[in-house]
Amino acid sequence: MSMIRDLRAAVRPSQRVARSVRIRPSRRAASLAHLDPAALPAPPAPSAVVDCGIYRDGRRVPSDGTLGPQEAMRAARRDGGFVWIGLHEPTGDEFAGIAAEFGLHPLAVEDAVQAHQRPKLERYDDSLFTVYKTVHYVEHDRLTTDSEVIETGEIMCFTGRDFLITVRHGGKGSLRALRRRLEEDPELLAKGPSAVLHAIADHVVDGYLAVADAVQDDIDDVETEVFTPGRRGSAPRGTDAGRIYQLKREVLEFKRAVAPLLRPMQLLSERPMRLIDPDIQKYFRDVADHVARVQEQVTGFDELLNSILQANLAQASVAQNEDMRKITSWAAIIAVPTMVCGVYGMNFQHMPELGWKYGYPVVMGITVAICLGIHRTLKRNGWL
Repeated sequence: MSMIRDLRAAVRPSQRVARSVRIRPSRRAASLAHLDPAALPAPPAPSAVVDCGIYRDGRRVPSDGTLGPQEAMRAARRDGGFVWIGLHEPTGDEFAGIAAEFGLHPLAVEDAVQAHQRPKLERYDDSLFTVYKTVHYVEHDRLTTDSEVIETGEIMCFTGRDFLITVRHGGKGSLRALRRRLEEDPELLAKGPSAVLHAIADHVVDGYLAVADAVQDDIDDVETEVFTPGRRGSAPRGTDAGRIYQLKREVLEFKRAVAPLLRPMQLLSERPMRLIDPDIQKYFRDVADHVARVQEQVTGFDELLNSILQANLAQASVAQNEDMRKITSWAAIIAVPTMVCGVYGMNFQHMPELGWKYGYPVVMGITVAICLGIHRTLKRNGWL
């Protein structure tokens, strides 16, 4: 018994220690467990500002990554340099503070927020407002009647003495690579915001050239298929016309992006402007030449597609005429036995050949001979 009492005495202290070290939930965890999820703070909304940087003497001023547009502008005006702010599809509230800080005109701000503008160049007091239409070629295995060939977007640029603001709409046309490329050329960036404006214009127009080459390949494929002999029956009739019309609509959208941009580029290259560096202005002439070249290409695409569409419709008309000639030829052949059967089906009693022993084979032979003669004549003339 004494051994059992000693064993119990040894076990009881360990049980008391285990009870004393039992883990209890913290007060903070207990309070959070009872909180309503709706009462928890919401995560911050994504900002429309893609990038914001200060450039001084052609180089980007280092920052901690939290530099806002307003702080950047104040620092640039205090220490020199210019600010380049990139935004993607900002709302009116998101853009209002930036517009007030930089003194942007309300009409230009409205156009930048709402988008769907024609390419243009507008001058407001101490700033320029430029609109570019970006185009992107949509890859596809084969052109169909509902294929999307060209995807468009927009880039709006506000250019001032010490700032440049880009507002981008659409999923394509990012300027990240362009910004990195310019940051590798301090001598060019030292020219100020006008150098960035030219680089954006050149970037957009280079996209036009690439898309024009891709659209040319699509038109060549359609033209080859339309004029390839011996392909009848390979596709339902009318499919070629639908594909040509769809491609024509895409070319028209391309034309709406290119044609209005020629005049703004000519103004930037020819008319002296305080906000455009004279050394940069001459380079806009090269951009204007490229725009004129693409415009001529797109106009040629439109005319060529009109010719292809008319040729395809003419081919369809010729095919219908051939079908009608064949139908008419067979109807003429079938008319002979129809007439003979109609004569001998009148059940007259006094028809001499009805009682003749060789009447049936003679009539059938004459009918077949006439049908063969008609068939040979029509085939010789190209109707069959």
